[in-house]
This record gives sequence, C-alpha cells and structure tokens, in this order.
Amino acid sequence: MKNNKILMIMLILLLTIAIVGAGAFFYLWKYTGDQKEKEPSIDEVIESSVDIEEMTTNLATDNFIKISFKIQTDSKKAKEELEKRDFQVKNIIIQELSEKTAEDMKGKKGQTILENDLKEQINEHMQEGKVVQVYITSSLLQ
Repeated sequence: MKNNKILMIMLILLLTIAIVGAGAFFYLWKYTGDQKEKEPSIDEVIESSVDIEEMTTNLATDNFIKISFKIQTDSKKAKEELEKRDFQVKNIIIQELSEKTAEDMKGKKGQTILENDLKEQINEHMQEGKVVQVYITSSLLQ
C-alpha cells in the first residue's frame, strides 16, 4: 500500500513537470522563436533612402540611357555615409551601365539584374550599414 502511494506521488510529480515543461516550451517557441523582422514603414524607407538624380551615360552598344535611382539603406547612419559616397555610387553606376547592352536593359529581368548588381557593388564600399534595395525611379533607353 505504501509503495502504491509513493508510485502515485511520483507519477503526479512527473506529469506536473511534463506539463510545466511543455508550457515553457510553447511560450518560448511562440514569443522568442523565429519571429519575422517587421517590415519598415514607407516613412522609414524614405527616411533611410538616397536619391540619385537622373544620369545619362552610354551603354556597351551605340545606345545611351537616362536613368535615376532611389537607394534604400538599413539605417540613418548608412544613409549619411551613402550621401558622402555619392561620387563613388555614380562611378559604380556608370561602370556597370557601360558593360550593359540595350538588350540587357530591356524588360523586368534586365532591370532587376542591374538593381541587384548595383546593390552588391555599393555594399562592398559601405562601412556604416548596407544597401537594402536599389530602385530604378526613371529610365529612358535610346
């Protein structure tokens, strides 16, 4: 009889520990697990973005392009650095476009490739943050 009482107490304790452990697991999983980063509001995007005014440059072919960009950074410090690196950014854009043909620049795919290439090359120069996205804000191919 005494053994049954001890066994019953042990089972109750084990069950209690299991329930508490499961509750702790679900709490930690829900509130500290893989939470997606909150997307920045449009005001935050604008606050951390730099405009590159319209540029006209030659492509690798006999064509030329008039193009402008908005470059989104991950912080205000990165924006300030990018504004100081304006001349380097323009140089990167001109060099990148000089390698492109008119055919490369046509369509969504070509523009997306250009945006990603510029993002990667600009990020190589950044020290106070990084470029999150490059947007083409106007483009005229001739």
